[in-house]
Amino acid sequence: MRILLVEPRTPETFWSLRHALRFVGKRAANPPLGLLTVAGLLPRAWSLRLVDLNTRDLDDADLLWADWVMVSGMEIHRKAVTALARRCRDLGRPLIGGGPLFGGEADAELGVPHVVVGEAEELAHELVADLCRGRLRPRYVSPRFPDLALTPLPRWDLLDLRHYATMSVQSCRGCPFDCEFCDVVALNGRRPRTKAPDRFVAELESLRERGWQGPVFVVDDNFVGDPRRCRELLLAVIDWRVRTGSRMTFLTEASVNMAAAPELLQLMVAAGFKKVFLGLETPSAASLRECRKLQNLRGDLAQSVLTIQAAGLEVMGGFIVGFDSDEPDIFQRQFEFIQRTGVVTAMVGLLQAMPRSRLYRRLAGEGRLRATGFGDNTSVNFNFEPRLDADFLVENYRQLMRRLYEPRAYYQRIRVFLDAHHPAGPRPRLTWPDLGAALRSVWVMGIRHRGRRAYWGFLATTLARHPNQFGVAMTMAIMGHHFRIVAAGL
Repeated sequence: MRILLVEPRTPETFWSLRHALRFVGKRAANPPLGLLTVAGLLPRAWSLRLVDLNTRDLDDADLLWADWVMVSGMEIHRKAVTALARRCRDLGRPLIGGGPLFGGEADAELGVPHVVVGEAEELAHELVADLCRGRLRPRYVSPRFPDLALTPLPRWDLLDLRHYATMSVQSCRGCPFDCEFCDVVALNGRRPRTKAPDRFVAELESLRERGWQGPVFVVDDNFVGDPRRCRELLLAVIDWRVRTGSRMTFLTEASVNMAAAPELLQLMVAAGFKKVFLGLETPSAASLRECRKLQNLRGDLAQSVLTIQAAGLEVMGGFIVGFDSDEPDIFQRQFEFIQRTGVVTAMVGLLQAMPRSRLYRRLAGEGRLRATGFGDNTSVNFNFEPRLDADFLVENYRQLMRRLYEPRAYYQRIRVFLDAHHPAGPRPRLTWPDLGAALRSVWVMGIRHRGRRAYWGFLATTLARHPNQFGVAMTMAIMGHHFRIVAAGL
């Protein structure tokens, strides 16, 4: 059996990092972990190929080689998946779709004849048997959230690791919180399901054996969702680092309540974690109560960010505007909060009603949904009728993003971060590509583009005040170049 696995191209967004990747000679930020995991569920005797459209084009010859084509996608990939379905239909190749994109109200529009809804671990044997018979059903639905002990090692052998800036692994699925706008609980459940520590370490070791020593994104819905399990996992990772001498560093997603767990913060830093993405959302207490983000109200939100950064972690923040409780001054409040806390990577988006979220159901009941797309909350449109004027929100959102990533404001935010940050734990190694990226940043941001004076002032103050964090500062400067281009295009 010949199986072609296709990862759709991600549009240029905040997280595509396309303009930053050029500095380090990489083609994509992260590998398609979902497809690599599905590949591990298929028989080893089968012939598998993977085409990641973020790293290369998909030729007709690739499709014609395959007996079956598999695609995984999220909402943001809707157009790309529809185009792939059309190509497969024209070439007479059957297509199987899976991932968060499938299972919503608009499945029929995608044109994918065979669909897997939910997680594939408990469906794989049934799917494989039907593939062998050549008689696939139109729809396969996972009966429950599967035990992650059934999850195989990702098939790293299908990738050229050199094309990626970061590798991805997963230690758990699910989140104990149920924020109204979020669809994670519907997708993965409210009770975090975890891999055993030795099983997670085996995934890291499989990457290390393939020569990977760069950053690794632990793509959990909430890495600290189960604190006891998290502690056991971190102790296992620390032990593995000591035994192997690995220089991998980690980033992940978590919740702000981690600020109240100093031991957990210390263990994360000792294990090699450098960054954590937090859903900070808004400085408005009324809006946090509206969306049931109650964990962000248990302490001073700004102080929690500073506590985490002082422990040695960089906080990347997600922010939202467009809540019913937002007042017209929310844009200024967001700007002041982000600048004051030194959240350098601040992804601000317009509120979107995702199909499986409680927000979607509430707005549908109120008759406020619009027939527009969803999936990218930086796409300057709403898929519902907001309380504040939509044009006012969109225009002020554009201004906020451009203001946040204007060179002076952005470099000032890095300075605030560096002043608060106390680096600890394993240090990332400096490589020749890192040096090349720094030199390219001097040419692009220090000579060619506007903001040159702010760039040179930033370099000078960094060398004077934080010379031991110069590498971190340069990485942030390069990321800012990407964010600035995205913000300008909104």
